[in-house]
Order: sequence, then C-alpha cells, then structure tokens
Amino acid sequence: MKIAITGKGGTGKTTLAGVLARTYADDGYKVLAVDADPDSNLASALGFPEEIAEKIVPLSEMKDLIAQRTEAVPGVIGQMFKLNPRVDDIPEKYCITCKNVKLLVMGTVKEGGSGCICPEHAFLKALMSHLILMSNEVLILDMEAGIEHLGRATAQSVDAFVVVVEPGKRSIQTLRAVKKLARDIGIDNIFAVGNKIKKPEDEKFILDSCKDVPVIGFMSYDEDVVFADRMGVSPYEQSSKKVMEIRKIKKELEYRLRTCE
Repeated sequence: MKIAITGKGGTGKTTLAGVLARTYADDGYKVLAVDADPDSNLASALGFPEEIAEKIVPLSEMKDLIAQRTEAVPGVIGQMFKLNPRVDDIPEKYCITCKNVKLLVMGTVKEGGSGCICPEHAFLKALMSHLILMSNEVLILDMEAGIEHLGRATAQSVDAFVVVVEPGKRSIQTLRAVKKLARDIGIDNIFAVGNKIKKPEDEKFILDSCKDVPVIGFMSYDEDVVFADRMGVSPYEQSSKKVMEIRKIKKELEYRLRTCE
C-alpha cells in the first residue's frame, strides 16, 4: 500500500497520516511514513518524543548531501547538475524509528522561482520516485496541498490519494485543485475523508460538496486530539475514538482499492 494524504493546512491530514501509519504498524506491517509537508509535524503525530523530533533535519536542508549527490555547487545559479542523483541508500541512512514506524522527513524547496528545477528539487523528486516505485513497505505520505514531488511515472504507482476536508468552502476548493492536479498526472484513485464533524449537517455538506470524489469516512471533532497536540503526544495514545474512526477509514479504503483492481 502506498497512500498519499493531502489537504488544506489545518484540516487534520497529519493526524490521519500519523494514526494510519500506527495502525498498519500495529497490524504487523513494515511501515515507512514520509513527511513531505513544509510544516513538518508528522513525528509528533506518530508519537516520537519531543527531544527526538526537535533534532530532525529535513533532507531538503542537507545542502552538503544534496550537493554531493547532484554534483551541484551550492549557491550557484544556472549550473549543470544531475537530475537523477543516487538516492537508494537514503532511507536506510536517514530514517528514524519509533513505535515500529520508520520516519523520513523530506521537507520542501523554499527558494527559487515557481516551477524551478534546482538541485534540491531534483534530489527530492528522485527520492520520492525511489520510495514509491521501489519500497516494499506500507508507505504513508503526508503531503502538502500540492503534488510537486510527484512525476507522471511515480504518481501512477501511488495506490490512493486521500484528501482530508472539513465543512468549509476553502477546504473543498483545495480538494478540487488537488483532484485536477492528480488526474493530470495519472492518479485515478482519489478519495476524500471528512474531518472536524460536529453534527450531521457537517457530513451532509461534505458529501454534497465532494460530488464525484468518493468520501470513505469521517472523523469527528475531538477534544482529545486537541489535547494531544497541546501535550505533544500522538492522538494514537490519547484518543481511542480517533483510532477507531481511522481504522474504519482504513478498512473502507482497502475495500475500495480491491474493487478497483
């Protein structure tokens, strides 16, 4: 299983990614969780101790490593560099493990023009392709709302793109944008998960708004998750209700993918 989870900031996608990864690990699977969001919080959602999470350096910020692999000179614009750097050894060298889940924090390219091809981007894209095409583990990708790390060949090997939405227009607009981008590069299995549900009207709004994007489950607004975030612990330990909801989502997702084969 290779699942990419995305959505507008604050919708709860990292909570879904973290708890989903933990459920697969507890079910006996080898799990690799990848934090590809600029606002890197997946370590906390997985339950990594704060003192470990704070020391994680995203791969995108490892300038010497990127320069070595791409043969680029740091700080030089308009130079030649490798578009297919070696990355097969990166997961083993830079993953950290906790709660039976391996975590790789990719980070994102924060500089340069929109759509630029820079050494950092080439490195991250090559790494993402390797993880999706070559990994023999359950792969959970916590993505930002865009899909910049994915190319066509890579995207077609993702089993599902799950967009977390909340009862609001801006969240639905993000879903529409992600759907278009995903379809453009060949991702067919796009699903939505509703979050922050407080009343039946919230579920109805999401079902009506998602239209042709299947909704595979809902997560209720949960004070235990808010408390977990405040305390810096995983919702997996703090909210049995959230774990139950996400296990139902996991079951529905697996069913949908089986019927699509």
